Amino acid sequence: MNVKKILVSQPRPESGKSPYYEIGEKYGVEVVLRPFIKVEGLSAKEFRQSKINISDFTGIIFTARTAIDHFFRLCEEMRIKMPDTMKYFCTTESIALYLQKYIQYRKRKIFHGTTGKLDGLLPYFQKHKKEKLLWVVSDVNKEDTSVLDKAALDYTKAVMYRTVSNDFAPDEPRDYDMFIFFSPAGIDSLLKNYPDFQQGDIKIACFGPATAKSAREAGLRLDIEAPSPEAPSMTSALDNYLKSLS
Repeated sequence: MNVKKILVSQPRPESGKSPYYEIGEKYGVEVVLRPFIKVEGLSAKEFRQSKINISDFTGIIFTARTAIDHFFRLCEEMRIKMPDTMKYFCTTESIALYLQKYIQYRKRKIFHGTTGKLDGLLPYFQKHKKEKLLWVVSDVNKEDTSVLDKAALDYTKAVMYRTVSNDFAPDEPRDYDMFIFFSPAGIDSLLKNYPDFQQGDIKIACFGPATAKSAREAGLRLDIEAPSPEAPSMTSALDNYLKSLS
């Protein structure tokens, strides 16, 4: 097998356990979990430059738990208290439940979809068409807004956090045979950390069409692409690929 060391561009779990480690042990491959990108929150001063007044809105849209963290962090910094009447629209139930970290869940108007995308919230948006919505996003958000536009909703995107490259230290090992990416920002970070990157025999794996598109536009060869009918997750795709080499 010509794959001996794999970098998975995700944070190492606090528990120290990961299905990627299990796959590594299964095939005798060293697996390193190390994110190529990291998230930084905007400061209150930076956010104020957007001229967005959070208190003007009657509903908040969350598509990630990270968005919830930075929304309430900025509210605290700017001494803004959410009224009991505020409505929260979350793309998944897990995101909605995460709100318990900051508010009394049972006493609030919280809605969540089942598709993981904005279209899953459409029934709730239609019932609350008069709401003035604030959508908390990152600086690299490229999610399709057609659902909101077609429903003629009054919404505003508010960038509250940014994705930046998690640069490699000069003495950090770079002898990887495979890189696994989960976002276009990860591809950008690879090229920043390796300005003269030559792929050669190095394998590239991407999860999601946007990540794959970014890799191809950068001139990279894709050896693994997920999800697919045969491999709905990156772990299953990696397992299948390593099995084919053994």
